[in-house]
Amino acid sequence: MNVAAILSDKGGDVFTLKSDVSIMDAANALREHKVGALIVSDDTKTIDGILSERDIVRGVAERGAASLQETVANLMTRDVITCSEESTVSDLMELMTSGRFRHLPVVRGNDLIGIVSIGDIVKRRIADVEREAEEIRSYIATA
Repeated sequence: MNVAAILSDKGGDVFTLKSDVSIMDAANALREHKVGALIVSDDTKTIDGILSERDIVRGVAERGAASLQETVANLMTRDVITCSEESTVSDLMELMTSGRFRHLPVVRGNDLIGIVSIGDIVKRRIADVEREAEEIRSYIATA
């Protein structure tokens, strides 16, 4: 199972925001879109960074409520790890576990084409396990 299959099920919609947006506005965008991270992109195609709920919490813990008035550029993660459509679910689980993050942008060349979350991966893995179990039950029933 690979990322292309996940994106074909969930779609390639990615919510982005510009680096000059305030952290408060970014927090509202996270709430509005019901997501845990937003891609920072000034042109909606290239990845300038990623801002997660965790980045915002870290900023508030370090700098207090005043950090909510800062720009996304001040709190975003700049060195973004990405994956491709060919990446497997196992690859993603390893990357996310070792990197301790829950969202991976998907790129084709240098262009942003989607994002996968740990929730997408768990959903896919559960579906695979349920399908395998049904195949085993069918095999046993016909044996």
